[in-house]
Amino acid sequence: MTYVFLALAIIAEVVATSALKASDEFSRLWPSVLVVVCYGLAFYLLSLVLRTLPVGIAYAFWAGLGIVLVTLIGIVVYGERPDMPAILGLGMIVGGVVVIQVFSSVASH
Repeated sequence: MTYVFLALAIIAEVVATSALKASDEFSRLWPSVLVVVCYGLAFYLLSLVLRTLPVGIAYAFWAGLGIVLVTLIGIVVYGERPDMPAILGLGMIVGGVVVIQVFSSVASH
């Protein structure tokens, strides 16, 4: 269940971050409510993950996958276009998460 909780935490964080932009500096009610609720849920789920995964590994997945997913939402929803250095950097982040998952014995803790 650890990785299920981690996936749900990442999804909640991505929704919250995307709603943060839509909240227009917390001037729009429903996106602002979504920010608060989803960040609360994300941190609660992350706290469950930390029962079994080391904080560094959990945070690597959380941050790495969150960055990539938020970037994809920025592209699809907000029409943002990352340049080539940004795309290369995102690729390195994904590569780092893959290296941890495939080669680290700590990730299977």
